[in-house]
Amino acid sequence: MIAVLDYGIGNLRSAEKALGFIGADVQLVTTASEAEGATGIVLPGVGAYGACFDALQESGLDKVAERAVAAGVPFLGICVGYQLMFEGSDESPRAGGLGIFEGRVQRLDGGLKLPQIQWNQVRRERPGSLLPEEDEAWFYFVHSFAPVPTGDSADAVAGTAEYGERFAAAVETERVWGVQFHPEKSGAEGLSLLGRFLALADAVAR
Repeated sequence: MIAVLDYGIGNLRSAEKALGFIGADVQLVTTASEAEGATGIVLPGVGAYGACFDALQESGLDKVAERAVAAGVPFLGICVGYQLMFEGSDESPRAGGLGIFEGRVQRLDGGLKLPQIQWNQVRRERPGSLLPEEDEAWFYFVHSFAPVPTGDSADAVAGTAEYGERFAAAVETERVWGVQFHPEKSGAEGLSLLGRFLALADAVAR
């Protein structure tokens, strides 16, 4: 079972529907008990960083995310869900973050109109298990901010994109992934990415 963390905000239904379309046993979960036994965890998110982090904490699902990562349960953050995996955001300075990766979320500073709302190419920066094998693939973005990984987390950057400046579009460690784009809105390429996450979760569960 793939658990999509339902903290009352974000692109929950679209992520759920996309995973269901590719054959996942997917459930929206609102409590820690509902997430027990999940073979993979998905943290979506859209909108303001601070509102998302507050809602995640109020729901108690931040602890589910932290425990899942600590236990090695495959974990995927999408859009603001990806941003929440860092230590904080300049968009909402008072809000914290899950701290799964080192670094902060910063406003894109390339001089182009914000938010970026468009298809964009993601360049694969190193071998990994989630991004397509080709060097560049197209995904759909809606955002004004992006994480800037620091310290050891800089080595986790798996893909980058260009929008006035180059930014970290995807990070990956052994069982943790985060993407700034929306795979559930990215056509066949996005569904293929979610399919690889599902396959990885199944493999770990076995």
